Amino acid sequence: MELRGERVVLRPVADDEAAVLDRIVREPAVAAWWSPPEDYADMLAVVLDGEVIGAIQFAEEPDPEFRHAGIDVFLATAHQGKGLGTDAIRTLARWLIGTRGHHRLTIDPAAANTAAIRSYAKVGFKPVGVMRAYSLDPLTGKWQDGLLMDLLADELS
Repeated sequence: MELRGERVVLRPVADDEAAVLDRIVREPAVAAWWSPPEDYADMLAVVLDGEVIGAIQFAEEPDPEFRHAGIDVFLATAHQGKGLGTDAIRTLARWLIGTRGHHRLTIDPAAANTAAIRSYAKVGFKPVGVMRAYSLDPLTGKWQDGLLMDLLADELS
């Protein structure tokens, strides 16, 4: 699978790219919100001009009564704030809605991650509510609030 956005390409992570993603996820601006995963096998690489600049992942709920998909993404610090995360999220959202048939997507950034929240809002995600003490902060070891956001298929911008 290869998904083309306006500027980024999403494709499966190659075996030899795990070290690059490990370096990215340990950058202070990324590590503030992400813990290093055990592996990147279920993620897609976010690629800009042939360079892996981050990763994006999705999970699908198969139960027909609750069918939806969730998304998460991280980008290297040098590539943040340039619309590339928004492009990656929008590209994956279009595929999940148009090809996989989802009517609703969710994303759950830390409530304090205002840059991510702004990016997701540009795609059309709307706040649903604050999930108190939702996730363990990877740096402080304290519980932090999360913001549940969702996007309905007809709201994708």
